[in-house]
Amino acid sequence: MTADHDVQVAVVGGGPAGLTTALYTTRLGFETLVVDRGGGRAAMMQETHNVIGVPEDVSGNEFVATAVQQVESYGAEHARDLLTEAERTDDGRFRLAGSNVTILADRVVLATGFSDGRPDPPAPRTGRGLHYCLHCDAYTFVDAPVYVLGHGNSAAHVAMIMLNYTADVDLLLDGDEPTWDEDVGERLRAHPIDVIETEVTGVEHGEDGWLESMTFADGTVRDYGGGFAMYGMFPNTDLAEQLGCELTEDGEIAVADHGRTSVDGVYAVGDVTPGHNQVPVAMGEGAAAGIGIYYDLRTFPMAIEDIEARGGIDESDVPAMAPELRERAREHESNVGRSGATTADD
Repeated sequence: MTADHDVQVAVVGGGPAGLTTALYTTRLGFETLVVDRGGGRAAMMQETHNVIGVPEDVSGNEFVATAVQQVESYGAEHARDLLTEAERTDDGRFRLAGSNVTILADRVVLATGFSDGRPDPPAPRTGRGLHYCLHCDAYTFVDAPVYVLGHGNSAAHVAMIMLNYTADVDLLLDGDEPTWDEDVGERLRAHPIDVIETEVTGVEHGEDGWLESMTFADGTVRDYGGGFAMYGMFPNTDLAEQLGCELTEDGEIAVADHGRTSVDGVYAVGDVTPGHNQVPVAMGEGAAAGIGIYYDLRTFPMAIEDIEARGGIDESDVPAMAPELRERAREHESNVGRSGATTADD
């Protein structure tokens, strides 16, 4: 079976979780390919919040581009494609395919994230008044007039939570009937929140692109500093389902320690798994998965019975690292002048 890429580790998804996994697997000595479709939630960030050591004026695109450069500098490959096919091969490896690439891999990491449910237009510009992460952006709207778009339990909860940051919170139904539970509705009515039933008919932005106000079907205009859309999150699990990975009741990929799924050799990290949807959390999950893969794939230490079965270990067996990655490590700027080793060709 031939493929465009034959690697030890294939990472599907180029956000913080997937790229951190690739960073670890590559630096730990395994041939790694990252495939992403472009875009994604991280790339949508206008500014980076809550990532210690990263200035807030770094955009999502800049954050991701820098991460790709880092993993490539260690010898990882990066390809752009939307992978739509995944299967286990007869020899226990994995075959992945999309429109542009076909991949064979020993291990697969699914970092495919989820898609946000979005409001119908007219709506504010994403990242310039329309936001999806309260934990990231609530701080931005302290003492500002804020809206929450939606009609379910999550919208009602977020509207009540925002009272921790501002006294001026509107819950916009945008013409929909409320679908929150009765007890949630009772709690909502007990909080000082205006529930606006009429449809949004217009949005005004300032010269800097930030939201300034919304117009409603009844002719009223309300000023807002920004707000949140709460129309659900939809995990991207097509590949996981093709591979037979167990899902949670909420439709995410179920994982154990180090991101291991129910399918041996398949890992999942980031927003497609249960937990907080935060960049630092995703990066931590990626690091853990990378280390888990290292435990699974490393050659040494080797069991005595395995050493005896191969007739011992000699100098030709070490280092147990792909030659290309070994050479890249020797030449990497972080190692220049630190290694006195020579290659077999020296």
